[in-house]
Amino acid sequence: MNKSIITLSLAALLAGCSLAPVYQRPAAPVAAAWPQGEAYKPARSTEVRAAPDIAWREFIGNEQLAQLVQMALENNRDLRISILNIEKARAQYGVARAEQLPHLNAGIGQNAQRVPARLSGSGEAAISRQYNAGLSLPAFELDFFGRVKSLSESALQHYLATAEARRAQQISLVAEVANAWLSLAAGQERMRLAEDTLKSQQITYELAKRRFEAGATSGLDMYEAQTSAEAARNDVAVFRAQVAADENALALLVGASVPRELMPQGSLESVTRLADLPPGLPAEVLLRRPDVLEAERQLQAANADIGVARAAFFPSISLTASAGGMAKDLSGLFKAGSGTWSFAPQLNLPIFAGGANQANLDMARAGRDIAIARYEKAIQSAFREVADALALHGTLDERLAAQASLSAAAEKSFRIHEARYQKGSESYLNALVSQRELYAAQQNLISARLAKASNQVTLYRVLGGGWQ
Repeated sequence: MNKSIITLSLAALLAGCSLAPVYQRPAAPVAAAWPQGEAYKPARSTEVRAAPDIAWREFIGNEQLAQLVQMALENNRDLRISILNIEKARAQYGVARAEQLPHLNAGIGQNAQRVPARLSGSGEAAISRQYNAGLSLPAFELDFFGRVKSLSESALQHYLATAEARRAQQISLVAEVANAWLSLAAGQERMRLAEDTLKSQQITYELAKRRFEAGATSGLDMYEAQTSAEAARNDVAVFRAQVAADENALALLVGASVPRELMPQGSLESVTRLADLPPGLPAEVLLRRPDVLEAERQLQAANADIGVARAAFFPSISLTASAGGMAKDLSGLFKAGSGTWSFAPQLNLPIFAGGANQANLDMARAGRDIAIARYEKAIQSAFREVADALALHGTLDERLAAQASLSAAAEKSFRIHEARYQKGSESYLNALVSQRELYAAQQNLISARLAKASNQVTLYRVLGGGWQ
């Protein structure tokens, strides 16, 4: 009987097929190349590495930021949840795959029964015992029409989709940490600029105050200087609070307290060492993005679900068998002549289910069509994200150059008006106006530098980099 069980099990393993449709990847509903126009830089003809092939440590360049990213990958709770979801999906796939194999159980047991004296026939109470031991094959489905195989394939694709989701989560985390760190560097630089402006305005205010007290000027210059100094004092308080908020946001992303030595040291321009990602990369890189791959895995799972629904229209065969020994006492359990076996095949043929099988098939097909739409939308959304990042990338250099030139011109204008005011050749109003223009230009220059650095990080993320 043991040989019979093995033979039937092998036959079941070799018999399986699948009624799921042959999977075909839908055509990408986007253009074959990135958009072109005045907002975009011309594509380069030389070959460049795609973003997914550039490790995040190579892209970042700054060792302090790299250490923070590594801390985030180890401590961030959202990423930890994604990793645990992978473990859960892997276990679910293991359960589904185990259903394709026969389950063998070994057991040994005793059945004892006491018969009362008045019912025993002998006038005395009787106790009977029976021992049994053996192997059993619980109901095992012969997967002729691939129902179990399709279930296993669906579980596998859900597991792989979860793994892609984890990669997408890591890419987003790397980008979020980098952008938060760069925002903190920009906030610190804005605060230092406001503090320097406050010191300068306090000096000017004291000078205007002494001139007013000496009767050399009217009170207008003094009050205008005081107004400018108080405005700078307000900015210092605002930026100090913003820097603290940026530090808290960075700590949340990292998942732990951020050491002071890993905070940005210096101006935003000096700490930014991001690798350049030239535009003009082919649109096929979108198919390597983890979120797009996740959507495709979900589509493949939905395709396998159709096979499960189709198999419900066909007969199913299950086998239940056991083999072993039976005796009245434990010592005789394995003696010759005590062998026993049972074999119970069962055929189930669906005849009437009130339309449930057809409804399940229609539902599986609708689920597959929904998965196709989600896959296509994932590609379209990814294409739009890259196109937007490329458009910003193509205009930021011009914006940054214009802002730097504006800041330099505003500084020269302020120095001239300040010198004239110091000599008493003009009122403080002109110096005040030019100083405010300089301050705004310097703050905008910091914003432009932050926008350029953030755009590099965003371009790296939307092109699928950051999971290595």
